[in-house]
Amino acid sequence: MHLLVIFGIALLVFGPKKLPELGKGIGEGIRGFKSAIKAEEEKQVSITTVVTDDHGLTKG
Repeated sequence: MHLLVIFGIALLVFGPKKLPELGKGIGEGIRGFKSAIKAEEEKQVSITTVVTDDHGLTKG
């Protein structure tokens, strides 16, 4: 129910022609944010692995 109200307000504010562009922009932003988080996590894992290997704590 709440999503319908939000969608209705967005339709009134932005109009039917701007909504697809707005949705596309939000989707691209979320996708970029997720990929940046994933890249940062992968970087942290590789840094941790290198530090651990340099100290000889793991054999792998």
